[in-house]
Amino acid sequence: MINALTRATRLSAWLALAALMSTGPALSQAPSQAQRDAIKSQCRNDYIAHCSSVPPGGEASLQCLQKNMASLGPGCASAVKAVEAPSAAPAAAKTDAAPAATAAKPAETAAPKAAAGKPSNAQISAIRSACRSDYPKVCAGVPTGGAPALQCLEKNKDKLSPACEKAVAAAGGGGAAGAATTAAPAAAPAVIALRPLRPREEIFVLRSACGADVRSICGGVQPGGGRIVQCLATNAGSLSPACREVLAPFAAR
Repeated sequence: MINALTRATRLSAWLALAALMSTGPALSQAPSQAQRDAIKSQCRNDYIAHCSSVPPGGEASLQCLQKNMASLGPGCASAVKAVEAPSAAPAAAKTDAAPAATAAKPAETAAPKAAAGKPSNAQISAIRSACRSDYPKVCAGVPTGGAPALQCLEKNKDKLSPACEKAVAAAGGGGAAGAATTAAPAAAPAVIALRPLRPREEIFVLRSACGADVRSICGGVQPGGGRIVQCLATNAGSLSPACREVLAPFAAR
């Protein structure tokens, strides 16, 4: 009699498990046919041991197995976890998608940063003016113009004249102070009106910081009669800052 009652209890519990698997659509995540077959096969004894008091059918039966996951046999635990896996996969996909979207933002902002590092026309003009004599000394083998020329000057900044070094620092992101320094060459007068110079004053100008400017700007001018000094004054906008400083005291008042 006891054995018959035990068998009836187990049969009732097994029928309840079968009912659970047959009512999959009522669950929040309906198990597939393969998952239902796996639970029927693996969880017979576990359901009888832990969930025989749960009404058969519906989501409560599966939740009972899930709550007793730590006490289930390995085969039953794997079968129950397989039902949860599909809902976990989309969540993981969403989590993975977020870093990907975030990683795309630095790429979008990279271009503006690169553009911000390009020297302005005023800075380029300042370098050409201030570094006219420095460039042949330190970068003679590098073609003029473009990024390689600026990089060469930056690498040899310890060999540059103070005016050239300031112009290069401003073009390379030297900050507000550097930008203010380059503003003066850009706004320099195109012509300086000189008062009549004495011979010794002309010699002083030619032998001072204007020597390189004379060779590069006024090399074809015939010496004598103050013609070279007048050439420098006429091309004041192209002179180096040091040469303009030498000519400034001789400007006509």
